[in-house]
Amino acid sequence: MSLLKSLGVATTALMLAIPAVSFAQSECDVDQEESNRELVVDFYNQFFNEHETEKSGEVLAGDYIQHNPEVPDGKAPFVDYFSGYFKENPDYKSEIMRSAADGDLVWLHVHSTNGDEDQGEAVVDIFRVDDGKIVEHWDVIQSVPEESANDNTMF
Repeated sequence: MSLLKSLGVATTALMLAIPAVSFAQSECDVDQEESNRELVVDFYNQFFNEHETEKSGEVLAGDYIQHNPEVPDGKAPFVDYFSGYFKENPDYKSEIMRSAADGDLVWLHVHSTNGDEDQGEAVVDIFRVDDGKIVEHWDVIQSVPEESANDNTMF
């Protein structure tokens, strides 16, 4: 028997011996995902555009986890940090260009600027929501350049 034939027999035997693996995703709770997305969008607009740090900060968990290395963990330190930032940067705004939710995660694609002359930054913010509170945050930030190698925008 040739090597290929014996491999074929061995492969078939192995395939029959291994149970089928299912990669089906668990069912989505679309209503909960939309509720999470709305919670984050409302928070973001109040906090980063209206600079309403105290009231909007109520949706942050007390033990809020922050992955941006420049911003401290915890609800109170987060609110204090940005309260000071907004005093120093009163023209700071963040326009949400896109948002999406998947399970307990909410993504925002944002154009943040600090005044009319500022090219700004392209930001992807990722929030984790648990029981109606924002409990964790990650972000990726990239400066918007004056010139681009293509005609596409970052938004």
